[in-house]
Amino acid sequence: MKRGKPEGRCAAAGALAAAILLGFAVAASADEFTRQDLERWQGEYMAVVKKGEALFHGGLKSTNTVSCDQCHPDAADIHPETYPKFQRQLGRVAVLGEMINWCIMNPLQSKPLALDDPRMVALQAYITFERRGVALAPGKH
Repeated sequence: MKRGKPEGRCAAAGALAAAILLGFAVAASADEFTRQDLERWQGEYMAVVKKGEALFHGGLKSTNTVSCDQCHPDAADIHPETYPKFQRQLGRVAVLGEMINWCIMNPLQSKPLALDDPRMVALQAYITFERRGVALAPGKH
């Protein structure tokens, strides 16, 4: 298999590094990203986590003033790393968002959210963030 000349790749990498050091804007290819990209993406994610935290701790309107954190302080016992799994309340295998909706409809006595609703995404982001570092264990009870 024929490969490109290593010296050509090194020269291109050197030119890119020089342009960055000199402060020139360098367009990244479609499969590359910059430190600024990572910082922006992390900031976007954390903003959604913060929205989810606010919703979880009383910001999700319920008809009976119950909030998620009354049953699940700091999302401690939700275990998002175990989804999808069989949920006896639903009688089938469910994803985390479906179980969140069960809680919204039952303990909170409110209307469920669409699984792509930004509030549902925020709730899942917060719940999952609280369990960061825990190994995935789909199907575990």
